Formats: sequence, C-alpha cells, structure tokens
Amino acid sequence: MTTISLRIDSQEEKLIKEYAKTKNISVSALFRNSVLEKIEDEIDLGLYNQAMEEHKEHSQSISFKDLLKELTD
Repeated sequence: MTTISLRIDSQEEKLIKEYAKTKNISVSALFRNSVLEKIEDEIDLGLYNQAMEEHKEHSQSISFKDLLKELTD
C-alpha cells in the first residue's frame, strides 16, 4: 500500500477530521472515496458528452406516442 501526503492548514484539518468522524470513517477512507468518486464523475461526464455529440450527429428521434405504440404492438 502507498502513502500520499498533502499539505493543509489547521482549519482544513479540523474540518476534514470532524466530517470524517460524523460519517464514521477514517480520514484516509474519506479522501480515497472522494478522489475515486471525482474520477468516476469526470469519466461519466466525458462519456455523456461523447454520447450527446454522437446523438447530435446521428439523431433518430421518436415521439413518446410512437414509442408506446411500438412497445405495445
């Protein structure tokens, strides 16, 4: 396992430790979970933007009424 360090001031340290305590997790788990969630969010946003661009280029829209008809036939 690897250790990563960062510099924060005492107010930030207090805030982070108190937050982790209220969530009943370690500061290490808080940082790990937060960073991984941030990475996942950015990946998801990139995939969404890519899908939207592809949709704009090759749009095949269908009305809700037509969709219901297609599903019930």
